Amino acid sequence: MTRKPASSSGRRPRDVVADALRARIRNGEYAPGSRLPTQRELETEFTVGRSAVREALAALTREDLLENVGRGSSPTVAEPGHGGRGDEAPRSAGVELADRLHEAFQSEHVTVDAFSLTTETLNNALAWPIRQVMEGRLTPRTVTARVLVPSLEARLALPRLIDDPDDPKPRERLHQMQTSYVHAVDNSLTSLARFGVEVSLTVRAVPLTPTHKLYLLNRHEALIGYYQVVRNEEAAFQGEQLSLYDVLGLTAKLFRSTSGVEARDDQEAAFVAESRQFFDSLWDTIATRFD
Repeated sequence: MTRKPASSSGRRPRDVVADALRARIRNGEYAPGSRLPTQRELETEFTVGRSAVREALAALTREDLLENVGRGSSPTVAEPGHGGRGDEAPRSAGVELADRLHEAFQSEHVTVDAFSLTTETLNNALAWPIRQVMEGRLTPRTVTARVLVPSLEARLALPRLIDDPDDPKPRERLHQMQTSYVHAVDNSLTSLARFGVEVSLTVRAVPLTPTHKLYLLNRHEALIGYYQVVRNEEAAFQGEQLSLYDVLGLTAKLFRSTSGVEARDDQEAAFVAESRQFFDSLWDTIATRFD
């Protein structure tokens, strides 16, 4: 297989390496417990320096996708649900959502409601349960998904240029990302029809800047994570490097609550119910078709 040098994409080499490895872990190319290629092999494959590889591996370790990094051997892909944190500790969005979606897909009728900036985390997290459906390990009859993203017709607080809040390029870049990930989610879910699953996906936009990401699974589980605002001075767009105030999504910690039998108390169950009402209130009032 011939791969392009990381520098050809206009993105930071460490991000190119991390995104590629993350995708391979999610789609099962690198199974839990297996070892990744050596750092030298990754340097050669992606045509990057050792520092870029190390930074990429460190990022995936923070997301609880890798174990045993920097111990004199190739990193190991972490077992799902065993990312080195206690069961009650919040984990990165990319890891926690994948685990909880896998659990949700064990139901006969699956529902997923998501409110986020781009649906990147949802797209990545769907890879594992969808692969399990294709392999016959999970057998839902229906999957119904509702997705909310911010409308670009509104004046969003984020992302924006650090020096010029009115410049439209960050919003145009965001719309490109939204469109790409929404199409990817659509393709992933509709692929399940070939395996006898009835699928429904509806995407709408709201004139709000999300300060958190919210996922509601099977109407009884809520996952919420807060976006951290950061300076991103290497955002590539149409051949330019933009300096933005941006947000972290994949690495945001998700806090899980349930209204099912695992609920710790009435307050936790009430939080899930309130989260459902919050999502439904947006969906039923100011949400419009996403184009």
